[in-house]
Amino acid sequence: MDVAVIGAAGAIGRQICVQLIERRVVPVSSRLQLVAREGSASASAVHGLRADLIDAYAEHAPLIDVALHPHDVVADVIVMAAGRTPPSRPGVPVDRHALAADNRALFHSYAHAIARHGSGHEVVIVVSNPVELAVSVFAEALGRHRVVGMGAWLDTLRFRHEIAGSLGVRRQGVGGFIVGQHGDGLVPLWSSVRFTGLTVDERVEAVARLRGERTLDAFPAEVADAKLALMELAQTDMQAAFALIDTWPPDLRALARPWLTHQSGAKTASGTAGATVDLVDTVFDGREIVVAGQVSLAGEITLAGREVYSVTGVPIILGPEGWTRVVLDPLAPDEERRLVSVIGDITASLHPGEAA
Repeated sequence: MDVAVIGAAGAIGRQICVQLIERRVVPVSSRLQLVAREGSASASAVHGLRADLIDAYAEHAPLIDVALHPHDVVADVIVMAAGRTPPSRPGVPVDRHALAADNRALFHSYAHAIARHGSGHEVVIVVSNPVELAVSVFAEALGRHRVVGMGAWLDTLRFRHEIAGSLGVRRQGVGGFIVGQHGDGLVPLWSSVRFTGLTVDERVEAVARLRGERTLDAFPAEVADAKLALMELAQTDMQAAFALIDTWPPDLRALARPWLTHQSGAKTASGTAGATVDLVDTVFDGREIVVAGQVSLAGEITLAGREVYSVTGVPIILGPEGWTRVVLDPLAPDEERRLVSVIGDITASLHPGEAA
């Protein structure tokens, strides 16, 4: 199977290409296509990236080629990682509406080109932000089940990592999902958290200890307060700002730590690439596996008595042909309220005037 990375010369795209080869996800017998736009600065960079990758991984690199036009993108799995990214300077807020305005035309150009010139069986993994907008555009052009946004999976892995760190166990022994919107609109599902080797009573006790008396009704305010505290502290002492995050509950850490990482100027390319390559590997594996991802829903779930028709992050079964179904267990009341609110925000941003 072949992989194309749109935006390969960017910070995240480059990391995705490196990890695809280092982890042997794309074998020698397959092809890795590096995609950029002709006339852009990245058009020259992808040729250099191709040479660098072959130089570094000559013994096990796949066939690597370059595409400079949307209609030349051809692969079994396409990673969409192109577009403007949020600013990474301390104190500069992320304007998702401006980001959407800047990237919408780019999403449409690639989605429509792939729809016209592709095989009709490609699976698209969306990395670009806003993830929900990109998923909506590609799903409309290619079909809902062939498009998955990786934001919910990245958030889920971070959530599990933070819980594992609090308990002193390996992340692989922790289950649980984050759903909703990638960014401030993520919804941590504490009701879904599981631990290998613990009984139901032990799990309930562990979750109560980690979460405290908090509910998701107050989570947006917690996020706002956390960002304000970090922004002020980071101006003078970035190390102290990261240390402050360590004192917070796991769900708040899962959002705040990558936010501060990006604000520090380091960005989150390695972690984002790792989660993306996980999903590519899952599609290549040939099995159906439960992950989380942003997908375009058409009534697969019901919240507050209404079927959901919008893009949101949910647990899904992902396989070689894309996602097949949603596997969202019944939610706690505060989780359902929060997810309904977040989906309303997503829907309003995608289709003004509509509700979730």
